[in-house]
Amino acid sequence: MQTITVIPGDGTGPELTSAALEVLEASGADLKWEIMHAGQTAFEKGMGVLPEETLNSIRRNKVALKGPITTPVGTGFRSINVALRKELDLYVNLRPARTYQGVLSRYDNIDLVVVRENTEDLYAGIEHMVGEDAAESIKIITRKGSERIVRFAFEYARRENRKKVTAVHKANIMKCTDGLFLEVARAVAKEYPDIEFEDRIVDNMCMQLVSKPHLYDVMVMPNLYGDIISDLCAGLVGGLGVAPGANIGENAAIFEPVHGSAPKYAGQNKVNPTAILLSVVLMLKYLGQNEIAVKIEKALAEVIAERKDVTYDLGGEATTSQMTGAVIRKIKSGS
Repeated sequence: MQTITVIPGDGTGPELTSAALEVLEASGADLKWEIMHAGQTAFEKGMGVLPEETLNSIRRNKVALKGPITTPVGTGFRSINVALRKELDLYVNLRPARTYQGVLSRYDNIDLVVVRENTEDLYAGIEHMVGEDAAESIKIITRKGSERIVRFAFEYARRENRKKVTAVHKANIMKCTDGLFLEVARAVAKEYPDIEFEDRIVDNMCMQLVSKPHLYDVMVMPNLYGDIISDLCAGLVGGLGVAPGANIGENAAIFEPVHGSAPKYAGQNKVNPTAILLSVVLMLKYLGQNEIAVKIEKALAEVIAERKDVTYDLGGEATTSQMTGAVIRKIKSGS
């Protein structure tokens, strides 16, 4: 039986992870878990914001499910999520975006995947003041970083029976950095003749996604563009409340909802569990438990489509636990 690390997180995180674990138990997933802490909760327990025992647990178990985390002010970390990615070399940020019947959105039948490089680009954090009146940030793009993220995108596309990979860049202006990324993407694409390849300039890509998103499938891009476009894609399908995420490296993977910890709703049992449940689906597929993953996603999709037991943001009046209970009933009934 696989052991995973579970980090409940802060704000609404504990009630969301509790919902996820209830669904995992009901689904019959071959898992057990180890509860660890990070963020504001860990800080208040006197453990520091990113305890070494939490990192060691993830290294040992290799897979973690994480609720949203609050980075305490004045801790020295720009972001605990970024620190986790750097510490564990989680170079892939995987962000699927698909429409579900019952979720209000401008489009139907959207099924997109953003593969975002997670460790370099402007997010490497190499910046400084130049005198008192200017600031400089260094954009880092490496051949190694580009090759491994593009290869992940093609391998993911092949594994998931996807038809096309689009590399997103600004190589028309940033000819060295984005030029290198595009050069590497074109080279890697030649190794996958069964998958269509194209590239798009990032600003044009944004327009294309808003005007004709159905033309796209898997998109791979450097860190900053991925941060922006993944949220754009979430907006196409109903918002961050239905947006799952994964951060994946060679030796570890963390699965989490994309949205924040929403501390003002903490303990009110009202937040939408969809994003964390879809993150659970991603995690189970990663672990090879595909049948259980499909069962959970099908049950969740049916609950959303019926719109009887859904939270306020989905047009219903159900609590987090009521919506979770409805998903569990669907799972157990096998409908």
